[in-house]
Amino acid sequence: MATTGKQLFTTLDADGTLTVAIEDVTFPDPTGNQVLVKMEAAPINPSDLAILAGAADLENATYSQGKFVATVPEPYNTGSKARHGIKLPAGNEGAGTVVAAGDGEAAKALVGQRVACVPGNAYSQYCIVDASSCLPLGDYSAEDGASAFVNPMTALGFVENAKMDGQNAILHTVGASNLGQMLTRICKEDGIGLVNIVRKDSQAELLKSLGSTHVVNSSSDDFMNQLRSAIQDTGAFYGFDPIGGGKSVDTAFKAMEQVAVARMTEYSRYGSNQPKRMFIYGRLDTGMTMLSPSYGFGWTLSGWLLFPFLQSAGRETVTRMRKRVLENLTTTFASHYKQRVNLEEMLTKDAVTDYRAMKTGEKYLVTPWS
Repeated sequence: MATTGKQLFTTLDADGTLTVAIEDVTFPDPTGNQVLVKMEAAPINPSDLAILAGAADLENATYSQGKFVATVPEPYNTGSKARHGIKLPAGNEGAGTVVAAGDGEAAKALVGQRVACVPGNAYSQYCIVDASSCLPLGDYSAEDGASAFVNPMTALGFVENAKMDGQNAILHTVGASNLGQMLTRICKEDGIGLVNIVRKDSQAELLKSLGSTHVVNSSSDDFMNQLRSAIQDTGAFYGFDPIGGGKSVDTAFKAMEQVAVARMTEYSRYGSNQPKRMFIYGRLDTGMTMLSPSYGFGWTLSGWLLFPFLQSAGRETVTRMRKRVLENLTTTFASHYKQRVNLEEMLTKDAVTDYRAMKTGEKYLVTPWS
């Protein structure tokens, strides 16, 4: 029999009106290799916010029970034209218990098990997902497993990508984030050099307590000197940036080039031959990415997304990554949450404006049945 439950949807109309609301939904019976998961926990990651809140004016939005209506200003509304009028689910990942399955053997084997999954509609009381995308959690709780995919696999993906490109050091521009803490632990375990950039002394101390040896505070008066020294020590000419807008990438390239130029024995009008590469993997700042003619021509700036990387990495690599995550879920890949909210609570003004700020160490967890 079909199952009913609550699910969140987000719709952006052509006039810039964003409606995010909880609705009652009927979920079909799973077929084939599908399973029906009763969702117990789902994190609100930065990657979820693009369709959940984006650049909407949340201060002046209209809030009611299980719903808010806001305005998305230009040019962000025009930039989202492809989704105008489409009612979208939200929530990339989460965890819960498999309560029904199709007739596939892999699906039936999961019935009664707690699993982590990536359904794309995790802000829901139920989800239909393919058994192959589920990660059985064993004795781990749903809260332990709720963030078992996006941040852990992204952090591991950075290291795997670096190794594939022959790099033995990484620069990360938001080092104290939940993902950044995982990256710090991974790099320590794998012997990969890591330069962490943070904004506060407290964040620097946190990373040092995790074993990070090169933490640079961007609010320090001698920030650039510290950054150059860290790059010199580690050889980190290869980095990842979740900020996107502003000058964070520009600053990294400048410091990399200055280190490289200091090593040159002859002057070149074209700058150093040292390859410098940065990947933008998020948009914490939705403004323009600002670059300056300060680092010659030996640089590359690319986008980085988890799912395309996993597709290119191959089944063997992905299987190894997933196994490592599961074995270290409450240590290397542990996630921590500031607040837990149910579906209706996550749409209140206080909650939305708080988690949309994406402050370091202040992640929200959605518990649909609380």
